[in-house]
Amino acid sequence: MRSPKNFSELSEDFGAYLLLEKGLSENTGISYLNDVRHLGAFLESLGIEITEVAETDLHQFLSLLHDLGISARSRARILSGIKSFFNFLMIEGYLEANPCDLIESPQLQRELPDVLSLEEIDSMIAAIPSGKEESLRNYAIIETLYGSGLRVSELTEARISRLDLGERLLIVEGKGSKQRIVPISPVAADLIGQWLIERGRMRVKPEGQDIIFLNRRGGPLTRVMIFYIVKQLAQLAGIKKNVSPHTLRHSFATHLLEGGANLRAIQEMLGHESISTTELYLHFDRSRLRRELLDHHPHYTKLGSKT
Repeated sequence: MRSPKNFSELSEDFGAYLLLEKGLSENTGISYLNDVRHLGAFLESLGIEITEVAETDLHQFLSLLHDLGISARSRARILSGIKSFFNFLMIEGYLEANPCDLIESPQLQRELPDVLSLEEIDSMIAAIPSGKEESLRNYAIIETLYGSGLRVSELTEARISRLDLGERLLIVEGKGSKQRIVPISPVAADLIGQWLIERGRMRVKPEGQDIIFLNRRGGPLTRVMIFYIVKQLAQLAGIKKNVSPHTLRHSFATHLLEGGANLRAIQEMLGHESISTTELYLHFDRSRLRRELLDHHPHYTKLGSKT
């Protein structure tokens, strides 16, 4: 076998191979390269060279994508790109066998909930009726769900005392009562700030004193009510997909991944690792995760948001 080049050189050679020899479109080639780079970053975090990867390593990578909420269709596409890359390494003499050969593509009929396109997200926001009592609150809810990937339970329990609008950060409590810090987009932070001013004019019930998002009676919103808000906006926007608050979370993860964000950063933002409150304050790189959100989330790169 040939002596391996570094991963950057191999990926550049692969890009040229896709364009010149395989005749793929530029967009398809870019997608395949992004998929391979995600794998490369994952393997680097484990200290594994690309030419030494084993089938078990690839199963671990695909399991991570599944845990992040990436749809079966997207995972199948990613696997296709990775298989092409390893075939290229075989052709060039860097590998004797393709470690993907025995890995089956995800079953599409069992895929996770639909992922919304950026245009569909925008159409839901545009469908929010203007001038109504709950309009500003609902706008802030959609931007927070989609812009930070929160679970619906994390949104309903989001607290003012754990919100830092200046730093655009929110401490949420996820599964297993594990706390984590999530970055908030400039758009969501601005909307939440406006909503808190409006909220200050309400008569708030005791159980809602520290809760960010309240119903018209001054009490905490329920998960059912958030589900209804999201569902109704999807219908008003003419979206035929089965849309729920969790759809926005899946869309958040998928869009960040496709935008080139680091898998580990997405994993931290979604709360798929146990992080204690102490670790959040001592070791959490706030600026890095905020930069991942602003650099790679299409809704905010399109708006030209800056930290």
